[in-house]
This record gives sequence, C-alpha cells and structure tokens, in this order.
Amino acid sequence: MDRALELAREGTGLAHPNPMVGAVVVKNGEVIGRGYHLYDERDHAEIVALREAGKDARDATLYVNLEPCCHTGRTGPCTKAIIKAGVRRVVAATEDPNPEVAGQGFAELRTAGLHVAEGIGEDEAMRLNEDFACWIKTRLPFVTLKAALTLDGQIAMKPGHETAITGGVAREAVQQMRHAADAVLTGIGTVLADDPLLTDRTGLPRRRKLLRVVVDSKLRLTPKAKIVQSAQDDVVVFTAQASSSGKSRAIEQAGVEVISVPAQKGHVELREVLRELGRRQMLNLMIEAGAELNGAAIGEGIVDKMVLFYTPKIMGTGGVPLAQLPSSGFAKAPALSRLTLHGYGRDFAVEGYFRDVYRDNGTHREN
Repeated sequence: MDRALELAREGTGLAHPNPMVGAVVVKNGEVIGRGYHLYDERDHAEIVALREAGKDARDATLYVNLEPCCHTGRTGPCTKAIIKAGVRRVVAATEDPNPEVAGQGFAELRTAGLHVAEGIGEDEAMRLNEDFACWIKTRLPFVTLKAALTLDGQIAMKPGHETAITGGVAREAVQQMRHAADAVLTGIGTVLADDPLLTDRTGLPRRRKLLRVVVDSKLRLTPKAKIVQSAQDDVVVFTAQASSSGKSRAIEQAGVEVISVPAQKGHVELREVLRELGRRQMLNLMIEAGAELNGAAIGEGIVDKMVLFYTPKIMGTGGVPLAQLPSSGFAKAPALSRLTLHGYGRDFAVEGYFRDVYRDNGTHREN
C-alpha cells in the first residue's frame, strides 16, 4: 500500500479533475504490476497495473489507494477488468467519495467472489485526495489557507510593506503546495504591496496552468503589475465593478479575465468565487493573502485547512496580524483539529483542519 500511495503521488498536477490513484499487483510476494493515473492518458491506475502484470494477474492481490470504480465514464469500469483478470484479492485504502461509486465497487467485487480488505493506509489516502472528495461532493474547491508568520503571529512589519518571514526551505515547501494546487488566490492589497507573480516555480510537469486569482472589489489592479504582465490565460480577477467599465477593458486587453460577481457590503462575495472555480473543475484552491482577505475567508467559513509557517522570531508591536477578525468572536471561533507539525530548516509549520471533508456530506458548503 505504501508503494501504491507513492505511485498515486506521481499524479500530482497531472490527474485532476480525477483523483490521484496508484495500484500495485502482487503475486507470491513479488510485485508484478504497477500503475498510476494520468488524466490525459485516460486509463485508471488499476488498468495500467493489470496490463503490466498480464496473465500473471490471475490469483494475485491488487493494492490500490482508492476503491475501484464500477461505472462507465471516460473509461469502462475497473471492477469488471479486475474480475476478468482473475485477481483473487483487492486491498484498498479507502472508499471512493464519488456518489456514483461510494462502496458499490467493493460490493461488486465481493459478489464476484473476490476477497476485499479496506482501510489499510486510510488516513494518508484520504489526505491525498481530500480535494477530490470535497469537489466531487460539493462541486466547490477544497480551500487551504497558507501564511508565513513570526512567533507573535504577524505576517508583515506594517500594512503595505513586504516582509520576508521564512527561509528558503519553507519557501520551497510553499512551491510544492502551489504545484499540488489548481488555483492560488490573493487580494488586491497583497498585489499592490508585494507585486507577486504567484507562479508554480517547481519546474515539475502539470497538465493545467496554475490559475492565479485576484480578489479586487474596486478593480485597482494595473497593467503594470507582474501578475498581469506575466498573464498567459492563467489570471482571473473577481470584482464587484461592472464588467463593461473602462478599468475592466484595460485589464482584459492585457490578457486577464475579469469576472463581475455579487458584492456583500462592497466586497466580493467569496462563495461566488468558489462556485465559479468549482465550475472550472478547480479541485484545490490555495489562499496566499493578507490580513483582510484571510479574515474574510475564515469569517465566512470557506477555509477547510490551514498551513501556518512560523519562523522563530518576534516582530514586536505595529505588525500586521494573520487575519482581521473581530475579537468578540474568539469564544465561538472553530478550533483546528488533526494538527500536525512539520520542520523546514530553521522554520516549522502547523497544519490543521476546520472540517473533515472526506467524511463530511458537504452540507457545510450550502450556506
């Protein structure tokens, strides 16, 4: 199963909007087939692994990190191919969150006489495809809020001032996060202060460009910004301004897509942003923003996971906090759960979840 999960991760940036899946065929203690899913190559991981195993797949064991599909989509059902190959036993890490499968694949295999074991490596398998689980249930992206902070919880020395917080190792980890994301979102305040590119600079292959999203209620973005000058059909601005405005036309002429969405108290409605990204099959959205947008995202309850990178320094008074939220809401604020700690050179990161999207039925996204 460890090998199957390792193979599944080969689909990072290449499998979405499908889940990342790896499969291993084992017989007499030897691996005789391996496979992982790449969206553009269509075949699912099980089919690739069975093809490599050939006739030796009969009476073998198939290890896979996700329940084999039992419906016809871009390809035929993997369950039928597994049964036809004569596989005796299937070991799967987790059930498929897709309502079209959701246990039915396991049931079909058992009905055909195969022994099926579930739950081996379940936690890691769920983490691997948490974005797919969220999107397939809600048609909205899984949202991760990332920030770099000092030990006293500040993200910049003062508003509008760019501040380098973490070291190189942590910054490389952020690039890996961007590579795994389908879209990255920031606010106009961060663009005006830092003039970021927000690109995936890992150099690793991906089937779709990282979509760079700017929330800009008053449409203050200028053609001189780096994110505009580097646009290649991969920058979208959400605004509360009319799409026919002169500002909008100027940005569009520079190669940026401008989308007008409903406003709430003069600010872009973030849930409408999520709906549009979901329609574009963006499974994984990463927020890299300032205190105002961070506060809005947390306050509106759209954040699923937070990854906070800390550097062992104290900034002192006058800095910018992680999020602008009313202190009166502290007692009722949701707590992060399933916390993990990661080291990155001199820095460290705390990762935690506001909700378990894999096991959640998605009702939290309806309001």
